Amino acid sequence: MASRLKEKYTKEVAPALMEKFTYKNVMEIPKLEKVVINMGIGNAKENAKELEAAIAELEMISGQKPVTTKAKKSVANFKLREGMPVGAKVTLRGDKMHHFVDKLFNISLPRVRDFRGVNPNSFDGRGNYALGIKEQLIYPEIEYDKVDKVRGMDIIFVTSAKNDEQARELLKLLGMPYSK
Repeated sequence: MASRLKEKYTKEVAPALMEKFTYKNVMEIPKLEKVVINMGIGNAKENAKELEAAIAELEMISGQKPVTTKAKKSVANFKLREGMPVGAKVTLRGDKMHHFVDKLFNISLPRVRDFRGVNPNSFDGRGNYALGIKEQLIYPEIEYDKVDKVRGMDIIFVTSAKNDEQARELLKLLGMPYSK
């Protein structure tokens, strides 16, 4: 099953990037390598059910089973010990990644209240983009009545671009709705 995003990349995005940045080789054209969705759950140490609910929601959103993330260090002020579960994350590649990104750009982000576009400056200097979402309710898979708590998440787009300018252009051509 070839997704719409994959077809768009090969037919429109890659030739446009090749022309704009004058690459000598087609292998130089940046592409989306993976998408990492991370959900931190602050109360996971006290309430195991909250962690399970977050994992179930993340699985519905991504279509893939998430892994739990554990604390790397003990922090006494937060009553946190090393190895305690503190969140969940999922790494998407291939068709699942293309399907998720297509759904995010065309269905989920337009559902955000007062949406004017995403920040075009959230790049890390190496061609990767980080997007924070305040609530999981923007996804059509999540049923509003069954949500026990509103949770946010981070979505990181990892590209093979050498710099932010190339990555910004790649995501713009893929359909990322940047604010003006």
